[in-house]
Amino acid sequence: MRGARRSTTRKSRSPLLENSFQKKAVCTKVYTVKPRKPNSAVRKVCKVRLSTGKTTIAYIPGEGHNLQEHSVVLIRGGRTKDLRGIKYKVVRGALDLSGVAGRTQSRSKYGVKMPKKA
Repeated sequence: MRGARRSTTRKSRSPLLENSFQKKAVCTKVYTVKPRKPNSAVRKVCKVRLSTGKTTIAYIPGEGHNLQEHSVVLIRGGRTKDLRGIKYKVVRGALDLSGVAGRTQSRSKYGVKMPKKA
């Protein structure tokens, strides 16, 4: 028997994060894309330059946003299945990106504080 068994190395699904959970980035372009079949929508995305100098596209989750060019955002992993080639998402409620207005459920995912009791 020649050679030991090779254990397969697992490939990262978000290589640009370089083993970090999140990375800071600057928006270079904010635009919309259409999803793959069978879905139909206008999804909001932004092209970002990471703090490492690399460029990628990130999805902006939730309804409405205040992003524009030169906004500083936080990027996390997690692909958007119906958008081709988009492997990153923008963190809502962090840095220059505000939380989703009027959101009462799943608030932690969209950067919304606890609503005031009347």
